[in-house]
Amino acid sequence: MDSVLRATVMYLALMVLFKIAGRRSLAELTTFDFVLLMIIGEATQQALLGDDFSMTNSMLVIVTLIAIDVGLSLLKQRSQWVSQLIDGGPTIIVENGKLLHKRLRHARLIEADVMEAARSSQGIETLDQIKFAILERNGKISVIAM
Repeated sequence: MDSVLRATVMYLALMVLFKIAGRRSLAELTTFDFVLLMIIGEATQQALLGDDFSMTNSMLVIVTLIAIDVGLSLLKQRSQWVSQLIDGGPTIIVENGKLLHKRLRHARLIEADVMEAARSSQGIETLDQIKFAILERNGKISVIAM
């Protein structure tokens, strides 16, 4: 039972911490982000298993984490409020060629991030060519040309 409690607490704690840390898709991880995730993974493993490194305890932790994940996904399907709380919503960061600086700061993005997405997805060269840039729930930036 201790393992189930540990897994539940760690899952929820990591969800909160990553929510606070902000959105960033796995495709856009920097080397620093990757190293940080590896360290977090190791620290989490120690917290989850405690002193019991048995196969049974490991499987119990894995089953608990998957059950929590499936349960939350079902809850998100049934409740828009829960979905918004866990995943957030899309955020417009450029409107009619103008950067929305407050939203960019909140998302911890810079103009170069927006322009990189604009170039790679639409071949856009200048900010004036962007009708909307939207930070999606998954951390990717969608760009709609003028």
